[in-house]
Amino acid sequence: MLTRWNPVRELVSIRNEMDRMLDSMFQGWPFESNGLVTRSVMADMYETDDEIVVKAELPGLSADDVDINISGNVLTIEGEFRAEDEGKRGNVHFRERRYGSFRRAFTLPGYIDAEKSEAEFENGVLTIRLPKREEARPKQIPVRVKS
Repeated sequence: MLTRWNPVRELVSIRNEMDRMLDSMFQGWPFESNGLVTRSVMADMYETDDEIVVKAELPGLSADDVDINISGNVLTIEGEFRAEDEGKRGNVHFRERRYGSFRRAFTLPGYIDAEKSEAEFENGVLTIRLPKREEARPKQIPVRVKS
């Protein structure tokens, strides 16, 4: 019995095979919702009464490897993860650590005093403290009781 050739079925089969191959190659990598690989850093941002704090994981980097900028209400962290010299490591069986440049931008509230901002680097964690302007800090108003 002869089977009619269907080029669409062949293309779907090739695409499914490519999807399986790419999924196995990038297994365990972080993905964005659109499916593209991201080379961003993981970070937390929280707010206290006095400041906004950003903590970013940058394992293997030093303070000299990172650039931090504030422009308007955007905080930008940039740097590069450099690969070790492979000639010194012997045969590589697999590579899961990421290498290459990264850039992460955060939109900040408009009440930050950028001039008083501070950053410190400890154990692969970058901590950026962004103090609030005085007028943005909470004020305690005393209540008087009339007799």
